[in-house]
Amino acid sequence: MPADLNIATPVPLPAHSGITHLYPSVQLADAYTLPLPEGASRDPEVLARFMFAHQPAWVSGLMRVRDTIVSWFGLKTGKHLSSLAEHARTERVGIFKIYSRSEVEIVVGEDDKHLDFRVSVLRSHGPVPRLTVSTVVHCHNLLGRTYLLVIAPFHRMVVKASLRRAALIGWPQDH
Repeated sequence: MPADLNIATPVPLPAHSGITHLYPSVQLADAYTLPLPEGASRDPEVLARFMFAHQPAWVSGLMRVRDTIVSWFGLKTGKHLSSLAEHARTERVGIFKIYSRSEVEIVVGEDDKHLDFRVSVLRSHGPVPRLTVSTVVHCHNLLGRTYLLVIAPFHRMVVKASLRRAALIGWPQDH
């Protein structure tokens, strides 16, 4: 597989994404993209589920540390979100609630007392199909802004590593 299919590069938020103008103010907005190989699924939900299901092993370690810390502040933990997913009344991708979906994009995320966030998984259908994962975060208070300051560098590492791992494993194919 060509090396450039494994490298997630930063890009501006896609203008046509459902999350680009979602919040009146954002404290974090980023997007990473990579080309998809020929034959990769055209369904953004399939791609999102694959990417979230095949994250690098070290991500679960980071999540355990995060959960230990945020539980002290009464914030939602991964365990809590997993429980919601198991007993879901709303559709979820992994631990994240689905907010919208279309032929080219699925938007997932979560709301909590300190911040709300949305993640867009957007598949372009141009001559070189691309997958772009964008995130926007709207903080509600000082706890949210402090939390974001601490996790933002990890968030960026996780997104890039998750895209890279999914590309290395091999994206699901259209049938």
